[in-house]
Amino acid sequence: MSQLERYATHREVELLETLRNIGGTARTANLAETLRVSEETVRRTIKSLAKTGVVRRVHGGVYLVNPEASQPVASRLSHRSCEKARIGQTAASLIQDGTCLFLDVGSTTAHVAQALRQHRNLTVVTNGLHAAQALVGINGNRVFLAGGEMRNVEGGAFGPETLEFVQRFNLDTAVLSVDGIDERGGFLLAGSEEAGLARAVASWSRRVLVVADHTKFGESAPIVACQPTDIDAVITDQKVRQSFHTLLDGWDIELIMARPVVAR
Repeated sequence: MSQLERYATHREVELLETLRNIGGTARTANLAETLRVSEETVRRTIKSLAKTGVVRRVHGGVYLVNPEASQPVASRLSHRSCEKARIGQTAASLIQDGTCLFLDVGSTTAHVAQALRQHRNLTVVTNGLHAAQALVGINGNRVFLAGGEMRNVEGGAFGPETLEFVQRFNLDTAVLSVDGIDERGGFLLAGSEEAGLARAVASWSRRVLVVADHTKFGESAPIVACQPTDIDAVITDQKVRQSFHTLLDGWDIELIMARPVVAR
């Protein structure tokens, strides 16, 4: 199994998702009680995760290095909103009227949804509340909201029901967000269910666009979101270092710089 196929153990994923759900920081003893394992097991898991740069150890506890990934999507919508709006408009310009597309739960994807409000006759499939609310009932767009277990951090639904629902659609384009783009691990997410859905959607969509502002380049997260071979383009807001250009070129992924926001 390649590094891009497996990036974290089950125990590491479980600990990280627990950290996300409780705000990104916790004491070792509390994690052991929540996970119903020994404190020594928690310490070993934290030590392993710290080597990847995903968490930092402190005396008696641990915290996530990328705290934004643990914040509810509603609060993330205002983070770097100008940059995300530029990315959203550029992504929307690549999508034609009448397209069947998937939009994930990411805050940058929510800006894509806002930019798509001028489009017509879209078939929008999403598991995210913000994307659905932005596009329902306008310009002949049809919005299909996937069911499943609602998650507060992501602002959307997840689970086997979600995956089964999305698989019913013949997707022209998928718009996906990520928590990090890492030269070793590729396209990464913090949540296992979000990553599992992203991998599945990317594998059967005709075209996959990843939307990620510049801060996501070099950021780490524990779980591979999707294989680089499934991604067609990455849209970001400013130049990234040359090593990422080389990496994306090697994967045959187009890197698109977002244009200035056009007032409507």
